[in-house]
Amino acid sequence: MFSAARTSMRASRAAISAAAQRMGMSTFGNSAAQKTRTPRLRKLKRAAYGVALGGAAYTGWLMYRNRNPATQEPFDPSKKTLVLLGTGWGSTTVLKNLDTENFNVVVVSPRNYFLFTPLLPSCTVGTIENRSIMEPVRLLMRHKNREVKFYEAECTDIDAASKQLTLERRVDADGNQVAAGEGEKTRISYDYLVVGVGGTVNTFGTPGVEQHACFLKEMGDARKIRRRLMDSVESASFDDISEAERDRLLHMVVVGGGPTGIEYAGELHDFLVDDLTQWYPELADRVRITLVEALPNVLPAFDKKLIDYTQSTFKENRITILTRTMVKEVGEKSFVVQNPDGSRSEIPYGLLVWATGIKSQPVVDKIRAQFAAAQTNHRGLLVDEFLRVKGANDVWALGDCALSGYAPLAQVAAQQGKWLSRNLNRLAAQNADTPDADLFALIENKCRPFKYSSQGSLAYIGSEKAIADLPFFNRNITAGGIATFWFWKSAYLSELFSLRNTTLVASDWIKRFFFGRDISRE
Repeated sequence: MFSAARTSMRASRAAISAAAQRMGMSTFGNSAAQKTRTPRLRKLKRAAYGVALGGAAYTGWLMYRNRNPATQEPFDPSKKTLVLLGTGWGSTTVLKNLDTENFNVVVVSPRNYFLFTPLLPSCTVGTIENRSIMEPVRLLMRHKNREVKFYEAECTDIDAASKQLTLERRVDADGNQVAAGEGEKTRISYDYLVVGVGGTVNTFGTPGVEQHACFLKEMGDARKIRRRLMDSVESASFDDISEAERDRLLHMVVVGGGPTGIEYAGELHDFLVDDLTQWYPELADRVRITLVEALPNVLPAFDKKLIDYTQSTFKENRITILTRTMVKEVGEKSFVVQNPDGSRSEIPYGLLVWATGIKSQPVVDKIRAQFAAAQTNHRGLLVDEFLRVKGANDVWALGDCALSGYAPLAQVAAQQGKWLSRNLNRLAAQNADTPDADLFALIENKCRPFKYSSQGSLAYIGSEKAIADLPFFNRNITAGGIATFWFWKSAYLSELFSLRNTTLVASDWIKRFFFGRDISRE
């Protein structure tokens, strides 16, 4: 009996010992596998830390450089003077890329900032704050190698024979706007002139538009729309007005079915759904949005599928689209339209935003008048394939004021600005030993003509949806929906002019998501 017990105990010890050995081997195997994996994880972590540290260091360096520009060289009397008219897409792109070692650069504009116009509709309802898409032009000027002179004034006249410009400052000592002809005037000279003054709103001679409608082209327009929108809503909340008057005040009208009008209607819808329903629940259901377009459909430059998608989205969002409808007159509280059948109707409104085409600025008309034989189109300055103003010497034009055969788009003006600055830099460097070299003539012999490369078209249509018409080799890719909305956001963030603008716009989107839009009246 005792012998059997001893035998059983030995067997148990042997089994325990074997199990322990197996467990030890298994533990050793797991440990070896962990040791194999651990270096890989450490390498990945170190790489991630390195990328984060490098990104933070680069961002810090950009911020430091932005706040601490280097000392600039003064004007060089031996260099030619290049004057840039305007601070829009074309002129600002030239300024950003031009090597000021080769020229004495002067910038003339009534506004001292660059405006990222694609996001302007977002400012009208507080999705983005106004200054987030404004880049002070002096930040760009101060970071150039040579001093750049800036005049906050409007060019009112040009003497092409003597190469002189007449400037008028339209702001008095108290910062108030003064009428044309009443401001302080001065004259400056140029050797080369780049005209990039853009265009102004085209009312097509419709009575009452300038007096009663809001435009959407400058930051002042966005502020005016925001004030008038909140005035209409607040006035509609009074108890002692008629229901008809309340409905009038809450009827928001957009004239123009291009990208600007579509995007504003989309932003207005989002403001209604996301914010007005929270703070004005008794009024939100009564707000109406109407878009009026004279053509057979909206967004004529987009693919037919995207047009249909936009119209169906607007229908879901209860935005009324009136196509083949022309606005004939705008009054203080109503406007008259000509319907598709030729009849006329009067429609009351509280806010009317005019987002149609553009026409030339007064200074462009004066330039055109001096070269009437070559300048035969009243819509702008005719230019050749090298962006030289036809009939003129030493004058280039780009952007919306130039008739180059391309649509008046921001990306066209930006590409023209890059092309012109790149070629001016190259020609000036090649002729550094010849100060009197005629770059205006050399650009035709030494450079390739400007050719626009379309980067596609984007538009926000509301409800966190966007549409995209993008080139891909020899065909176009069309897309619409929520995923396209995020692509729209990332594309615009990447196109902003500085890290400062990118940071401000991104933070505005985050603030809107958590706290909603600011509904206070400025």
